[in-house]
Amino acid sequence: MTEAPNLQGVHHVAYRCKDAKETVEFYQNVLGMDFQLAIAEDHVPSTGAYDPYMHIFLDAGNGNVLAFFELPQQPDMGRDENTPQWVQHIAFKVGSMDELLAAKERAEAHGLDVLGPTHHGIFKSIYFFDPNGHRLELACDIGTPDQYAELKRVAPEMLEEWSQTKKAPRHAAWLHEKIKEES
Repeated sequence: MTEAPNLQGVHHVAYRCKDAKETVEFYQNVLGMDFQLAIAEDHVPSTGAYDPYMHIFLDAGNGNVLAFFELPQQPDMGRDENTPQWVQHIAFKVGSMDELLAAKERAEAHGLDVLGPTHHGIFKSIYFFDPNGHRLELACDIGTPDQYAELKRVAPEMLEEWSQTKKAPRHAAWLHEKIKEES
């Protein structure tokens, strides 16, 4: 077997959008992302299929790129109706609780309905939707190195138990107990 590739991070993550211009303006205005580049073609390079598209790239910080495709010749975009809306989302990291609260205020000033901050034990986050219906999360880490180490330690056991029972393992119940104590 050959060696695994030497991954150097995520090059970009791509989603579909309804309108490329509206999407760029949203991410610039609400999240302060820099619009990096656009690629537009009539034929898909990987398949050769005729499917005109606009592919936009936005700087999400620290070398991370968020991209979108507008596909005007395809049926209107929808979402996986068998998956709850809260499941599939794009989560961005912010550096402090002050930044998280300021981001909430900014999003609300742009007329967005913002949920949170929600306490997850090792991070707090806010949630809202972009104009395409993609759920966005902004998260601020608040966990300690010991907490992260313990969660990593029990992760394989939790996964194995979940795989066998499909019931929530209790290996990290302390995380939610900590949230109740702080409330």
